[in-house]
Amino acid sequence: MDVAAALLAGGAEGSEASFSLFAQSLDAAWVEQALRATGTASIRTRKLPAEHVLWLVIGMAMLRDRSIAEVVRHLDLVMPTPTGKRQHVSGGAVVQARDRLGAEPLAWLFHTSAAHWASASAEEHRWRGLALLGVDGSTLRVPDSPENDAHFGRAGTSRGDAGAAYPQLRLVTLMVLRSHLLLDVAFGPYRKGELSLARELWPRLPQQSLLVMDREFATYENFQALSDPAHQRYWLTRAKEGKRMATLHPIQELGSGDALVELRPSRFTRQLHPNLPESLTVRAIQYQRKGFRAQTLLTSLLDPVAFPAAEIIALYHERWELELGYDEIKTHTLEREEASLRCKSPERLAQELWGLAVAYNLVRLTMAEVARRAGVLPNQISYRHTLHFVRAFWISAWFASPGVLPKRLLTLYDELPLLLLPPRRDRASPRAVKIKMSNYPRKRPRSRTNDAN
Repeated sequence: MDVAAALLAGGAEGSEASFSLFAQSLDAAWVEQALRATGTASIRTRKLPAEHVLWLVIGMAMLRDRSIAEVVRHLDLVMPTPTGKRQHVSGGAVVQARDRLGAEPLAWLFHTSAAHWASASAEEHRWRGLALLGVDGSTLRVPDSPENDAHFGRAGTSRGDAGAAYPQLRLVTLMVLRSHLLLDVAFGPYRKGELSLARELWPRLPQQSLLVMDREFATYENFQALSDPAHQRYWLTRAKEGKRMATLHPIQELGSGDALVELRPSRFTRQLHPNLPESLTVRAIQYQRKGFRAQTLLTSLLDPVAFPAAEIIALYHERWELELGYDEIKTHTLEREEASLRCKSPERLAQELWGLAVAYNLVRLTMAEVARRAGVLPNQISYRHTLHFVRAFWISAWFASPGVLPKRLLTLYDELPLLLLPPRRDRASPRAVKIKMSNYPRKRPRSRTNDAN
């Protein structure tokens, strides 16, 4: 049985043995539904059927250190001929097959699987009955092509008018903090702000949840949109500079450095959103870590008995799990390439990004299983070691007989000491770069006029 068939055959003989690592998690019915729901299920009689191309896109993210041609070979994504032999497919055929598939099936598959996986993970790691979620934004460099440049744009730079060396896309993710599983992703051109992208994610917030967010999202409009005590949806953030206890309008003192306060929108916010209420009651908690300035947390968790201030302070610093998640995606999964993603057109980039999100969640699911067996939280498992194991297992499955694969799968759990991270140190460091900018002159893009000549 080829790899793609094993992955798709959720209940077929051999799937349990050779690819239980993925087939038990990514339901084959979801793949079928993703194709039918997006109108691509009819692409089946070609050399590269839609199901196989879908797995190819996920494999491109999982095997970022391999060329697409190698990914095709390792996944064995070709149909058998009448003689039983397999044919090789050209790079052009792969591109055409990906274009026929489009991005919609991958987006559908991500949202369906994430709703199941991330929701179950959030349920498993609740805090005082609330699912812990985080939201934050970042950017990814994309290949320098005219199509990507026109669609995504570039960041500005002080060294010239041409902008940054590569076009960039902006993305915002909604993540389960204690397992790093992605619940939702929104992305778009670099010029589109994080606040605009984040508004696309708010409808996906579950009931009985707490959203921990960076202070860049600390706006009156967001506070109002996210406050939903009737469905037990709450938020927590750090106040922006200048928002100290003295500048907030006190209503009731709850304890030392802990009070209910009244927030009022600025005149500019009122002009942009005239339907917002005149004021909003929130909780302000002031604290100070040794060696750092005093900080103020703002939250809609108003009950000091149900939600103690000391626990809220400790909980806010779990927001850093989002930064670690981005590091896992950029540094380890994408191999920290200059152009993080591969594709030179916006349509294929969207497809690639949804495949990356599915692949990242699959690795995180494997880590969650390891964590359960070890009796620790998923963030105590090494992402890098798990990713290397998954890559090695996926590649070796193509060469090994199905009979030996269950033993190889079990080695993941036998190597727990290697996968467990040492206890985290309670430390904090200022944001700074370790490597300064290169002294070499910047390579400027050649003009099209000179190219034509």
